[in-house]
Amino acid sequence: MDFYAKIAKRELMIKSISNFKRICAALCVTALLGTTAIWAQIEGPKRGIAPIASTGDFEVAGIEVNVTGNNADDARRKGWQEAQRKAWSKLYSSRHGKGASLSDSALDNMVTAIVVEEEQIGPRRYVAKLGVVFDRARAGQILGIKGVARRSAPMLILPVMTDGGANFVFERRTEWQRAWALFKTSESTIDYVRPSGFQAESLLLNAGQIERRGRGWWRVIMDQFGAADVLIPVVKVEHSWPGGPLVGKFTAFYGPDKKLIGSFNLRVTGENAMRRLMVEGAARMDGMFQQALANGRLRGDSSLVVQEEVLEEPVEEEAPIMDESDMGGEIPETPITPLSPPVDAPVNNDPAPAPAPKSAPAPKSAPAPKSLLPKSGPAPKSSPTAFNDVKIQKRPARDKKGNLAASHRFAA
Repeated sequence: MDFYAKIAKRELMIKSISNFKRICAALCVTALLGTTAIWAQIEGPKRGIAPIASTGDFEVAGIEVNVTGNNADDARRKGWQEAQRKAWSKLYSSRHGKGASLSDSALDNMVTAIVVEEEQIGPRRYVAKLGVVFDRARAGQILGIKGVARRSAPMLILPVMTDGGANFVFERRTEWQRAWALFKTSESTIDYVRPSGFQAESLLLNAGQIERRGRGWWRVIMDQFGAADVLIPVVKVEHSWPGGPLVGKFTAFYGPDKKLIGSFNLRVTGENAMRRLMVEGAARMDGMFQQALANGRLRGDSSLVVQEEVLEEPVEEEAPIMDESDMGGEIPETPITPLSPPVDAPVNNDPAPAPAPKSAPAPKSAPAPKSLLPKSGPAPKSSPTAFNDVKIQKRPARDKKGNLAASHRFAA
């Protein structure tokens, strides 16, 4: 019986070890799959578009030209010159209500860049859609612009795009995110904080975040990006048919509570319809945000501010120093009483006269008769000696009337 019991016990131990190995293997596989899934969410396909650095220069976009020349280069040069003239007239009219013209040489000194949006080059023809950038210092003198315009507090922007029933922010690259990344913010009164969407930002800033109302997680996001509040531009794209016109329904929200600012619709057809729809929608959306700021609707939310704790240190109070004004104009002097009378001075046992009141002067005491005072020569010059070397003189004996005794009088 003992032999079979040992065999059964051994088989049980083998089964338990094999089960433990299976459990460990399953846990390792689960952990590996979970790590792979998290890595795939962070890496995944290409996502995120870095926003461009906007300068303070004036940019006029969407200038269409259609010119001809002797050859392709001549047609392109004439097209750029025409774009400069049209852009300056459009910029001046936006500031003063009417257009103005300048010479080509003056415009060449003010133009810093030509942005090619669309371009078609033929042997003698040039058709393009261009953007012109003017230097702010030189163009501002002619436009009469001085100083710096008032801007809003830093606003974090989360562009949400709904296409095919799915919402996207930074989960994948979208034309709506590209439009905001390439948007020129120098002419806007809104101080935009534009995330790039790289790495962990795609997990932190997603379409589900805009539905959260709790301030705790929003405070973490605002503190990380250095923003005061959040702007949420949302676009829903509707396809009429494959290759047909696109309809974009744009809605602007503000704050974690998704306060509605406004909405509008746009319809675009032709080539690059999606990109043109998003670029036009971003420009219109920025105008809505600026109008809301001017009307006082964009205000900072105090519940999103992370307040640091201030440690109060105890302050030691110094005792006040009293001066003459605190004592009624006079500081009383403390009388100094000597510890013992001088050694060589004559001893006078007469009772001290009572102090006289301040209103009447103290009466002068009459001098004692010379015959009663002991005869003594000038006091010898004393030298500094120790206290133990001092000899104390005996006081002379007197009768009841205060006169010196006869023995002491004759001895003197």
